[in-house]
Amino acid sequence: MTSPRRLLATCLTLLALTPFLQAQQTSSAHKNYIGFDLNLYPGDAALPALRKDFSFAGYWLNAPPGEDANTWQGKRDTLLRAGFGFLVLFNGRLDTQIVKAQRAHTTPESLGRQDAAAAIAAAGREHFPARTIIFLDQEQGGRLLDEQAAYLFAWTEAVAHSGYLPGVYASGQPVSEGHGHTITTAQDIREHVSHDHLHPIALFVYQDACPPSNGCTLHPPPLEHSGTPDAVVWQYAQSPRRKSSTRACAETYASDGNCYAPGAPKLLLDMSVAASPDPSHGR
Repeated sequence: MTSPRRLLATCLTLLALTPFLQAQQTSSAHKNYIGFDLNLYPGDAALPALRKDFSFAGYWLNAPPGEDANTWQGKRDTLLRAGFGFLVLFNGRLDTQIVKAQRAHTTPESLGRQDAAAAIAAAGREHFPARTIIFLDQEQGGRLLDEQAAYLFAWTEAVAHSGYLPGVYASGQPVSEGHGHTITTAQDIREHVSHDHLHPIALFVYQDACPPSNGCTLHPPPLEHSGTPDAVVWQYAQSPRRKSSTRACAETYASDGNCYAPGAPKLLLDMSVAASPDPSHGR
């Protein structure tokens, strides 16, 4: 049975997330906003050109996937002055890293809580306000393995108990489980939240397959076409493109398979659409 204290905490978190959920539910009646994310900070000089087309920017709180350092650190105020909203990101652990930690006697739950503490501290240092949504980057798709789920939900629950709100960047791409059944990571997360009475989690989904995406373009389909009904943000174009799922929109990408920013042709990036110009509420 859910305790009164837990029920109250869940209700408060859901109340805090309500503006974002309402924005998603009514996105068809509102303007869609385009954003970008890339691992390396593009440089102050590139911001005016980027701002002509993009309303928000992905903002890493730690080193992005494949990187040894975080070049976004200390740039929040610069982006704020340039007029950007925020998509606040924290790079999570791959399954191999979680398993390696287990062998060293660190449980997935402990690792999740440790990483949540690091994300919360980094968000504070970067001066993100209370109730900013921090999205945990869950790179691997399909149904979560047991250790992945333990890590991920330990992270989201810890963030939910801080002054910030939990979100997850996860796959919205259907993966076959046999017998005609498919699953997306986003769907699996929602099922866990419902079954285990966890705090609500905002979803930033990636689904670059064409369709529903129309490729590397500043005119994507509406947010609700992502295939994940309650997504807050939809990443519809990635660099490099996945050839197997983007054949129908290959011509929208550059010849090297990447998606480049208009006005900044040397910046390869990912593109997303949201119902808010500030999806993390980080201004």
